Amino acid sequence: MRLILTPPQAFDSEDRRSEARNLLEAVEGRLLERFVSDPILLCDVIYCICKPEADAKKITDEDFGKAMAGDAIDCATTALLEELVDFFPPQRRQLLTKALGKLRKLESMALTAAEARLDSPELEQRMEALLKETGDSSGSLPESSASTPAP
Repeated sequence: MRLILTPPQAFDSEDRRSEARNLLEAVEGRLLERFVSDPILLCDVIYCICKPEADAKKITDEDFGKAMAGDAIDCATTALLEELVDFFPPQRRQLLTKALGKLRKLESMALTAAEARLDSPELEQRMEALLKETGDSSGSLPESSASTPAP
C-alpha cells in the first residue's frame, strides 16, 4: 500500500484540516504516540489521506472505519508511518526514522512481556485462587425444583 500525503487545505472539514495540521507533531514525537494510543484518530487520518480514492469508490468514512481491522489496519499504519517519515526533510527524517525504530522496538518488547505474563504459571495460579475465593463465598446452589416435592 502506498499512501500519498495530501495538503491540509484539501480536506473537506475543519476538523480534518486540523488533524492534518497536527501531522506536524510528528517532528516532536507526540504524533506517533497518539497514533498508537488512539486507533480512531489513526483511522480518521488514514481515511483523510485515502479520501479521494474512497470517494471514487463510494466508500463512506464509516464503512472505511469498519474495514480497518487486523491486517488492514496494521498494513495501513505501517504505510502511513513510513510515508510520514519520508515526507520530512533529511534531518527530520533521520530523527523520525530513529523514533519509529524505537517505537517498533518498544511495541515488540511490550508484546513479548504480555505473552510471557499470559504463559506464566503464576497467572494461572492467581486465576485459580480467585475462582476458589469466588466459589467459597457464593455458598451452595439451591436444589432443583424437580427434586422438591409438591405441597
